[in-house]
Amino acid sequence: MSSIDASLKTNLQGKLFDLALLELVKNYRESFEPLWSTDSWVKFLILLALKSGLSGEQESLEFFAESIGHRVTSKMRRVFFERTLEEQGLLLMADPSEAQVLIMPTAAETEITEQLASDALRLVGLADRTVADPTLWESHDSLLAIPWKFPYKKS
Repeated sequence: MSSIDASLKTNLQGKLFDLALLELVKNYRESFEPLWSTDSWVKFLILLALKSGLSGEQESLEFFAESIGHRVTSKMRRVFFERTLEEQGLLLMADPSEAQVLIMPTAAETEITEQLASDALRLVGLADRTVADPTLWESHDSLLAIPWKFPYKKS
């Protein structure tokens, strides 16, 4: 086997690992209450640590977090807090550690109206957690930024 073949195999294994990990995140991200919260994210990470054979002790959980690293954790967190709404043609990113929920079109022809944004927030369960007054929303080209309601527990 040539070094090129070995490199291609390693690359393929990495892509397969990423695919499996992201599917795992998508399958579990709505399993922990309250949704769209730091608490749900932490519960998900604890589940992964336990399923990886670690204990629920703080030292073990810290070891797990250190072991998976910042890059993998960041990718998982992004997927955990985003939703693609195919029928509406929208991508919604709602990480509670950020100041705003972001909504953007997935297709160039999609225009984000106040009604479409409100419907999307309602659909994913964020209408009660975000500012309802559209005059407080910020539009940046095709991106819409909607503030979280306060007091909302920021992480």
